[in-house]
Amino acid sequence: MTADSARGLVLIVEDERAISDLLKLYVTREGFGAHVATDGQSALAAARTLHPVAIVLDVGLPIMDGTEVCRILRSEGNWVPILFCTARDDEVDRVLGLELGADDYITKPFSPREVVARIKSVVRRSSLLNLDDAPLILGSVEVDLVSRRVTVAGESILLTATEFDLLAHLMQHPGRVFSREQLLSEVWGYAAVVGTRTVDVHVAQVRAKLGDASPIRTVRGVGYSAEAPDTA
Repeated sequence: MTADSARGLVLIVEDERAISDLLKLYVTREGFGAHVATDGQSALAAARTLHPVAIVLDVGLPIMDGTEVCRILRSEGNWVPILFCTARDDEVDRVLGLELGADDYITKPFSPREVVARIKSVVRRSSLLNLDDAPLILGSVEVDLVSRRVTVAGESILLTATEFDLLAHLMQHPGRVFSREQLLSEVWGYAAVVGTRTVDVHVAQVRAKLGDASPIRTVRGVGYSAEAPDTA
């Protein structure tokens, strides 16, 4: 394990030594600490004890695969940003990963610079705080940007870092319609080449968690907006 830094520790879970060494090199160059785990069980232990700011999680791991690691962490209430890496480029696999609570997804072979860019993006999104920002409220949904807490009629709702950022972005611009490409650029922080299905899956996840109180509306042929119930 490299020493933690001001940017925090990134947990790299990868059983291929050449890939983990390369990712570790690029991550530490950007000022992060890095710890490598090579199987699912050791990844769980590291996530629980080291409190990383992000996890780069390979799907195809020995002992316990990455999707199970993600599922267990989320079931424990651990919402550290998770970036899935996999050799499979099947949309079903990608959607499954996002539905389990992953924040992002990238397929092999990948550029280590791209992985680091994604890490920086998700860490930046999950740590942005502005003490001057008042809570965002639409109907019974309230989003506190300082504590990164979402409530529905006073009841806390657990969202992943990306789900939170998506909901907050839409609620910061009530009534404005965003295309999927715009949301990828403004929330995820990268170009639409990765596929707009990612946006649809995250919207579906937020809606499922918020239930009937969800302010997110689909504008057919355009994208999504956030609207108060009486304007829907």
